[in-house]
Amino acid sequence: MLFRRRKERAGTKARAAAVAGFEALDRRLPVAETAKELLRKAFPDHWSYLLGEFALYSLLVLLVTGSYLTLFFDPSMAQTVYEGAYGPLRGLRMSQAYASTLGLSFDVRGGLLIRQVHHWAALVFVAAIGVHMLRIFFTGAFRRPREANWAVGVTLFLLALLEGFCGYSLPDDLLSGTGMRTANTIVMSIPFAGTYLSSFIWRGPFPGGVIIPRLYIVHVLFVPGVLLALVGLHLFLVVYLKHTHWGAQGKTNRNAVGQPMFPHFTTKSTGLLMMVSGVLVLLGAVAQINPVWAYGPYRADQVTTDAQPDWYVGFLEGALRLMPPWENAVAGHTLMWNVLIPTVVLPGLLFLILYAYPFFEKWVTGDRTEHHLCDRPRDRPARTGLGVAAVVCYGLLLLAGGNDVIAFAFRLSVDGLTWILRVLVVAGPVLAFWVTKRLCLALQARDRRRLTEGEETGEVEQSVYGALGEGHRPLSAKDGYRLLVREVPTPLPAAEGHAPRRRRLRVALSSWYYRDRVEMPVTTGQREQIESRLAEPALESKE
Repeated sequence: MLFRRRKERAGTKARAAAVAGFEALDRRLPVAETAKELLRKAFPDHWSYLLGEFALYSLLVLLVTGSYLTLFFDPSMAQTVYEGAYGPLRGLRMSQAYASTLGLSFDVRGGLLIRQVHHWAALVFVAAIGVHMLRIFFTGAFRRPREANWAVGVTLFLLALLEGFCGYSLPDDLLSGTGMRTANTIVMSIPFAGTYLSSFIWRGPFPGGVIIPRLYIVHVLFVPGVLLALVGLHLFLVVYLKHTHWGAQGKTNRNAVGQPMFPHFTTKSTGLLMMVSGVLVLLGAVAQINPVWAYGPYRADQVTTDAQPDWYVGFLEGALRLMPPWENAVAGHTLMWNVLIPTVVLPGLLFLILYAYPFFEKWVTGDRTEHHLCDRPRDRPARTGLGVAAVVCYGLLLLAGGNDVIAFAFRLSVDGLTWILRVLVVAGPVLAFWVTKRLCLALQARDRRRLTEGEETGEVEQSVYGALGEGHRPLSAKDGYRLLVREVPTPLPAAEGHAPRRRRLRVALSSWYYRDRVEMPVTTGQREQIESRLAEPALESKE
């Protein structure tokens, strides 16, 4: 009885203190209003929207494990003699960075687990951002009013690649040193300014004595700070602009339908955080990754065999291996096209296209309206084909990054395999685009048949004339809505007379994008209803 009263008094005091604290904070900041709006915020309930949360929770695991690793890692390039627990390397000269990495792996309790969890989280983080961007691209979620958020996402992806490369290079082992040598060659391939940039970054000839400390500062301070700021901006824009949603009954271009933040979204998101963290810890415990002790310390006159970078920069390695050995001299300067084009021009062009694509598609369509309904990829065959072609090109370049390993494993000629991959990198994306576009149009034709004939029942029916055919039942209103309510632009009208070249180009691109389509059978009344559901949100009148 006495303990119950004490417990009740303690609970009463805690509640009173919480209320007093909340009231004091609410007098100075709009806490109540913000919490009310946030708790009522509708969040999407489709599984594809969780891809962004995978990236967010992987980033949280990265921050926690990275904070632990910074307590024991020494980024110095000063030479020392290793006297740690790993016998095969004992007595060798190496940098403090490599020695502290070995110490983390063998001498710090739980150090190897945290190192591997950190590495796996980095791989999942970049992969989640990439897949999340593909979802946004294929569904058209980058269109107005979300162009700025798309640019923020592309910047996050670029910073994630930079962060991954910096962390990959910090141990100063033979594998990461080989990658650093490649990075130095890439910098020096930049015409006229390359040697100066290399001298500035490495402070003298490669490998210098400051690159690891500089990468460490970039890895633990500069890039994480910008990443966190951009993640905050990205989340703010998601809340402010509302989410997109798939076409369904009750979901139009004028509303945002979903589950409330509390308790539905909060519970689901917390469970996803626990699952992502648990899987990453499990991978770190049972799946070995980056065993730096197997490579030994970095020496500029050595290179490790089977040197392969992490998957997210593997396409650059593949592009380097496929590029012919083109070089020439201009005004006393050697232009290394065999390095410049695949590692500077190619990624620069890739990110330029990513940043510009929302504005390019808006220019091609002439569409200035807001869009809150997701496109079904089949309804935009040209865009879907371009996305698949880019993925195929990336996959082939990634495959080329291991052409020596593939040739050794399958007893093939490295030169022959390289030429095959060169042809595939050019022809593969074109074939992938054509096949994807044909599949999208075939799926549109299937949707039309479902609308006109109904859903197949799997039963065989016989007519009064004896003919056998498949039985059908009318399509449900839910499925019919999803097939009919779609945003498919029509090609721009042909340019008349002596139109400017820019206008003719725009009309030609619009025709190429949208001339191939399958029209759905709709009545006049249905067309009016579809247009009302696709109409952009009306602006609130200011009185």
